[in-house]
Amino acid sequence: MSNATSMPTTPESVYAFDCLVFIGRFQPPHHGHLTVIREALRQARQVIVMAGSAWQARSLRNPWRFEERRDMLRACFDDEDNARLEITPLLDALYNDDVWVRDVQRHVRDVVIHQQGRLPRIGLIGASRGQSSYYLSLFPQWESVSVPPVSDVSASQIRDALFRGPASAQAHLARGQANGLPPAVNDALQRFLATSACEQLWEEQRLFEQYREAWADAPYPPVFVTVDAVVVQSGHVLLVERRAAPGKGLLALPGGFIQPQERLLDACLRELRERVRLKIPEAVLKGSLRGQRLFDEPHRSWRGRTLAQAFYFALRPEQRLPRLKPSPSGEHAHWVALADLDPETLFEDHFFIIQNFLGLPAGMATP
Repeated sequence: MSNATSMPTTPESVYAFDCLVFIGRFQPPHHGHLTVIREALRQARQVIVMAGSAWQARSLRNPWRFEERRDMLRACFDDEDNARLEITPLLDALYNDDVWVRDVQRHVRDVVIHQQGRLPRIGLIGASRGQSSYYLSLFPQWESVSVPPVSDVSASQIRDALFRGPASAQAHLARGQANGLPPAVNDALQRFLATSACEQLWEEQRLFEQYREAWADAPYPPVFVTVDAVVVQSGHVLLVERRAAPGKGLLALPGGFIQPQERLLDACLRELRERVRLKIPEAVLKGSLRGQRLFDEPHRSWRGRTLAQAFYFALRPEQRLPRLKPSPSGEHAHWVALADLDPETLFEDHFFIIQNFLGLPAGMATP
């Protein structure tokens, strides 16, 4: 690998740790991430890099799939270092830390080799300005290793430059090492600019800028309130295919913004009537309501701060699923088998909303 950087060989007997774990999103990998990984390779016999936000639909916050991020990271190291690197995907569990912690623990357990007669020494490594202190509180059984951050390197700033438009992206990548990107990553991103996926993200960025401009004169940052319906019958969930950006082609829960004089449940029932034309009497729907919850992860929506009140309707099992008709806007609704749910095909955090109500395992749709 021409762009790989090798670490000096360290004798097995002088490693401080059997394993160091580094958790991040790597959207995209940059010099700051490599600094942490190189320090982990210096201190540990094994290094596990966990790439979060795996198996999610592309978005301005998560533009690159796990396989793309994994390949970018591996291209930055030589074969010897890669032999000690385990790069593994990690699905988010936005509304359940316990599920997320369990998945991290299982990944580490499956990789780390227990030494005869003793437990392995495991640590959690990260940049001191990052979330390592928060992660440590979730893994008190592991030691903490902090690495000084690389100044002026930010994944969010890199994404902002790349998705502002083609001219901005080309100018940023042309800066070479000054842009905070390793050469191998820079080359991979240059190739990404020519893809249809990048074109769609540029379109979403243009919409986002228009959205932000429309609210520029508001006295306070806007907070939006939406409703979503989780309608389940006979092992199927009701989803709508989005016809336009953002998330064009993705599946979403039926829902939308509340109207000024509406109660939340009334807004949800209205969306079911108008968006999917669900021919079930309102009294039956209300009698099928099994739960509701506010979903408020700060980054859940591209629009900005958006709170979603979701309602869970468990319809009585029937041999035939209720018929659906296209809405006046042209959106098509589908009954999707729970076993076929794939986080990569669902809009924003809608997979996690479904997961929260139904208790679906985090890795149910992953390879």
